[in-house]
Amino acid sequence: MEEYIDKLKYLLDHIEISSVSGRYTYHEGIFETMGMLENRKRTGGCLYICGNGGSAGIAQHMTADFLKNGGIRTYDMYGQTTLTCLSNDYSYEYVFSKQIEMLAQEKDMLIAISSSGESENMVKAIGAMRKIGGTVMTFTGFREDNRMRSLGDLNVYVPADHYGMVESIHNLILQQLVDLIMETGGK
Repeated sequence: MEEYIDKLKYLLDHIEISSVSGRYTYHEGIFETMGMLENRKRTGGCLYICGNGGSAGIAQHMTADFLKNGGIRTYDMYGQTTLTCLSNDYSYEYVFSKQIEMLAQEKDMLIAISSSGESENMVKAIGAMRKIGGTVMTFTGFREDNRMRSLGDLNVYVPADHYGMVESIHNLILQQLVDLIMETGGK
């Protein structure tokens, strides 16, 4: 049990947040992210959050939290009818990108969560948001050279190959962001 907690503590100390400009300290990365989120709130931009499996659970949870507690417009990408319709008509790899193509605007932001950073539907969603000029933030883990790790304006990487640990840290960071928005009054 202590080994698991020790590994989580280690990972928390080794989270990497980067952008095209380089690497940030954790606090700098959180500050940058807060600016991106506050910009969505100020401009009326919408926040889209997507992931598969456990990351989908995080995405749905955080969609509700950013809306209710963060006061940021969000769009729930997990309506059952929408998911099955798009999967059936276009294939699952387009399930999120088609929603972004049909709904998102330049002032919007996508948070793409994938433990492996290799999910094709996440890569396509990022491409769709990029095409309209929106902002992208990625949350990944596993291999350092995963496909999604450098595709965002800001990228959070957890250097672990254990789903539970990566997902727990992704959730923790996103929850911290909502809590900070609540503490600052979203200013």
